[in-house]
Amino acid sequence: MNAAIIISFVVCTVLVAVVSWYRTRSVNLKSVSGLFLAGKNNGYLVVAGSLLLTNLSANQFIGENESVYVNNLSVMAWGVTSVVAMLLVSEFLLPVYFKGGMVTTPDFLADRYDEATKRLVSVIFLLSYVVNLLPPVLYGGAVAMTGMFDLPARFGISYWQCIWIMVWILGVIGSFYTIIGGLKAITISDTVLGGGLLIIGICLPWVALKALGDGDIIAGVTQLLTKHTSHLNAIGSETDAVPFSTLFTGMLLVNIYYWGMEQYIVQQVLVAKNLAHAQKGMALAAVGKLVTPVLINLPGLIAVHLYPRISNTASVFPTLAANVLPSVLLGMTAAVVFGAAMTTYNAGLHGSSTLFVLNLYKPYREKQEYRTTDAELVRVGKRFEIVISLLAMISAPFILFAHSGFYTYLQKVAGLFSIPIFTIVMVGFFSKKVPPFAAKVGLLFFMASYFACEYVFHVDLHFLHVLAILFMVTSLLMLTIGKLWPVQRQEISAPDLKTLLTPWKRRHWVSLLLVLSMLGIYIFFSKWGIVKE
Repeated sequence: MNAAIIISFVVCTVLVAVVSWYRTRSVNLKSVSGLFLAGKNNGYLVVAGSLLLTNLSANQFIGENESVYVNNLSVMAWGVTSVVAMLLVSEFLLPVYFKGGMVTTPDFLADRYDEATKRLVSVIFLLSYVVNLLPPVLYGGAVAMTGMFDLPARFGISYWQCIWIMVWILGVIGSFYTIIGGLKAITISDTVLGGGLLIIGICLPWVALKALGDGDIIAGVTQLLTKHTSHLNAIGSETDAVPFSTLFTGMLLVNIYYWGMEQYIVQQVLVAKNLAHAQKGMALAAVGKLVTPVLINLPGLIAVHLYPRISNTASVFPTLAANVLPSVLLGMTAAVVFGAAMTTYNAGLHGSSTLFVLNLYKPYREKQEYRTTDAELVRVGKRFEIVISLLAMISAPFILFAHSGFYTYLQKVAGLFSIPIFTIVMVGFFSKKVPPFAAKVGLLFFMASYFACEYVFHVDLHFLHVLAILFMVTSLLMLTIGKLWPVQRQEISAPDLKTLLTPWKRRHWVSLLLVLSMLGIYIFFSKWGIVKE
């Protein structure tokens, strides 16, 4: 293996670790506030960086480029249209979270419904992380590292064996990093990696386009825009991975849930020093999501031209990077992908630990009239992270046998956990009379119905449409229960933390510019733009 690749990979990885250690050395990681809340003192730049890098993992590099290669650019909707959801969350949900001094998203459910609903949702969150967050993150990182370093050929072992080895390397390092550094280290490393991602996002397409044009980047761009133009289309048909119609049904719901209720994402915002910094951080992260077609999807488009036939389509991104990048940049790219996988994995581990300790373990112990200490809660949280990390490392390699595309598989399974929670939160926001037992009925009904539609009866309808239909049906069911057995809505608890609640004054103008930019991107990647049928 080229020494320059190894050296650049190690240097970049160590640099991120050193900067994270230096910036977190003053945080008391033996306290609940220090370990789980990062001291609640992050500015908007750190919030934006941690949001982007926690969201961005090897799953996107692997899964979205595979989808672009197999289908077209319609998969960019997961990133680009999330701008609308992020703006809605920033305007309507974040003020509620900050006003209530909330630490986890299920805290709202305790205030609106009851503690039992909070515990049930916390368990569902934990199940979703163990099943559909931590293992896929490890698997995506393993696929990327295996492909970029061509490990099977270099070590003479099978692809399956390489995946197992890399999954455990990533899992062990990620667990150690999370347990030692806490949330503050995760947010700082996200910010540092954002700079590396920007460099790679520019360099990889540049070098790949030069390769496509035999050394002439203009020729490469010309070929990209004039041949196989159907892959440039972001307006997905009903046969594509992301039909355009789903942007207005299930995808909108999924994105609002993800950016406004997913614990390991929302936790990155709740540690902002005040509401204004949280909203500015969310807006800056939205800018980052608008450039994801260049950072994430362009390599898949170029691979369509350079590699017309790839048997393992999940290897599109690592194959392109390994073949076109010079050694130093390849090592840096591997470090960024490795870091992106780590930050998402770390945030998932940390979010799981926060939910378990603060929403399940601590209330259970206090119910037994046992007074918990910070030292005990921190110790239990770290042990819990070790347990679920081991479960993730054992199960991750078997994702290799998923029949549908990797990214489609992830989103389809995620719907089983995410939109049921989204539904009861939304009904809780807009209805004052729905009782707590209606939330429990709604959760179980939605999950059972979605599982039956997708995995028992195999309903011939896109899963995002199924999610939207079940959202409406479940909401009507809960509202009907509220009509028959109404209760007065409990008051949201007063803030327990001294948080500044003044919103960001320029947020509406920035929101308008972001939405117009999103529409411009869709017009550009359509028949009204550069797509020639």
